[in-house]
Amino acid sequence: MPMDPATDANQPTRRTITIDPVTRIEGHAKISIHLDAAGAVDTARFHVTEYRGFEKFCEGRPFTEMAGITARICGICPVSHLLAAAATGDKILAVQIPPAAEKLRRLMNLAQITQSHALSFFHLSSPDFLLGWDSDPEKRNIFGLIAANPELARSGIRLRQFGQGVIEALGGRKIHAAWAVPGGVRSPLSPETRDQIRQGLPEAFAIAEQGLTLFKHLLDHQLGEELEVFGQFPSLFMGLVSRDGTWEHSSGRNCGGIRVMASDGALVADGLKEDDYASFLAEAVEPWSYLKFPYIKALGPEAGSYRVGPLARLNLCERIGTERADRELLELRQRGGRVVTASFLYHLARLIEILACLEQMEQLLDDPELTATHVRARASVNCHEAVGVSEAPRGTLLHHYRVDANGLIERVNLIIATGQNNGAMNRTITQIARHYLDGQHLSEALLNRVEAGIRCFDPCLSCSTHAAGQMPLQVQLFSADGELLQQRRRD
Repeated sequence: MPMDPATDANQPTRRTITIDPVTRIEGHAKISIHLDAAGAVDTARFHVTEYRGFEKFCEGRPFTEMAGITARICGICPVSHLLAAAATGDKILAVQIPPAAEKLRRLMNLAQITQSHALSFFHLSSPDFLLGWDSDPEKRNIFGLIAANPELARSGIRLRQFGQGVIEALGGRKIHAAWAVPGGVRSPLSPETRDQIRQGLPEAFAIAEQGLTLFKHLLDHQLGEELEVFGQFPSLFMGLVSRDGTWEHSSGRNCGGIRVMASDGALVADGLKEDDYASFLAEAVEPWSYLKFPYIKALGPEAGSYRVGPLARLNLCERIGTERADRELLELRQRGGRVVTASFLYHLARLIEILACLEQMEQLLDDPELTATHVRARASVNCHEAVGVSEAPRGTLLHHYRVDANGLIERVNLIIATGQNNGAMNRTITQIARHYLDGQHLSEALLNRVEAGIRCFDPCLSCSTHAAGQMPLQVQLFSADGELLQQRRRD
C-alpha cells in the first residue's frame, strides 16, 4: 500500500490532516494536508488508495472481447472504454469502419458525455453551490437537493435519463452495452428509434439552458472567491481537435489528432497521433498513490504537467461548430480569457459541452446515413499492436493493446483521463488549503472546499486505477510528533 504521510519518518516537523476518503466522487481516495511546524500548509496530496489490476487480467483474452471487458471497469464510464476499445480493435483488423457505424458511435459518445456531465453538475457538485459549503453533510447531497430544490434535482435526473436512454436505444443496455465492436457496431439504428430519440431533445435543451442560467448567475453573485482559489493556475492543456480545429470528442475520419496548448494560447504540439503517445507522454509515479502522474515528456514532470477534460477541450478548439454552444463558448472566454485557467470553470465547461452534445445529436439524427444497415467491417488480425483514442467525459482516453497471431492479448496499457489530471488535482487542493486552512480548526466548510476542489475535475477513480468501491470519510489531524489531536468522521 502507499505510504501514509502521517507516519513518514522523513517528515518529522510536519503535521498531517487526512480526509479519507473524499466523498461525492466515483471511487474512493483520501486527502492529506501537510502542515509545517508553524501550522501553515506546506502541501496537499490526493491519494488514490484502490487497486484492481484490469490491465493484467486482460492478458490472454481475445482482443475482440476487450470492448466488453474494459467497459466493466466502471459503471459511470462504460461507453468511454467501449468506444476506445473498439477503436483499438479497428486498427488490429486494419479496417475502416462503415460511415454509419462511425456516426452511430459518435451519437453514443455524445449521449455518454451528456449523462455523465449531468450527473457531475446536478447531483455531485450543485449541492455545494445551492446548499452551502458549511451545510450539514448529511443533507448536502442529492437528497438534500431534492428537498431544497426539487425542480432542479428532477431536471438533473431527467437529463441523465435522456442520455442513458440514447445509450440503451443504441446498445440495448444503459450500462455495459457491448455494442461497439472491432469493425463497427453490432446493430443499426432503426428510423423508429431515431424518431424516439429526437422526441427527447426539446426537454434536454431546456434543462441544459436551465443549468447554464443558474450557474452563470451563481458565478456573478456568489462564487467569485471560488473562481480565484479553486485551481487557478497556468498549465498545459491536451485533447483531441478536428481537422479544422473545431471541438472534437471522437477519433474517426474528421479527427485532426491530439493538440497540446499552453495557458498563453501557444501551441506546444498539434496533430499528434495516438499511436505515437509513448514518444510524447511519460508517467511519473509517487509512493503515496496508485494513480500515476502523466506529463509531456519533452518538458519534464513539472513543466509538462497538463489538464484534460471539458475545460481543456474548450480551450483547445477554435470553435465548437454549433450555434448555441459557440455563443456560450464566447461568453466563457470573455469570463476567463482565450485559455481559461480557473479549474472551477470545469463546471461551466461541462454545461457548455452538454449543449454542444445536444446540438450535434440533433444534427446527426437528421443525417439519412445514420440509419444505413451496413454497420460492420469484418477481417482477421492484420496488425499486432494498436492504440485507440476517444474523449471520455473526463478527458482523453487511450487504449494500447499488443496481440499475438491468434488475436490474444499479450499486453494492455490504459491511460485514463483522471490520471492525466492528477498533477492539477494536487495543485488545486494545495491552493485551496493554503487559502482557507489555518492549521488549527477543521471546519466542515473548509474540508468540503478541499473536497470540492477535486470534484471540479469529476475524477473517476474506478477508471483511473481500474478499481471499484466506496468508504466512509475520515479526517485526522496529527501533531508534529504523530499524536492524534483531532478526528472527524462521516459514514
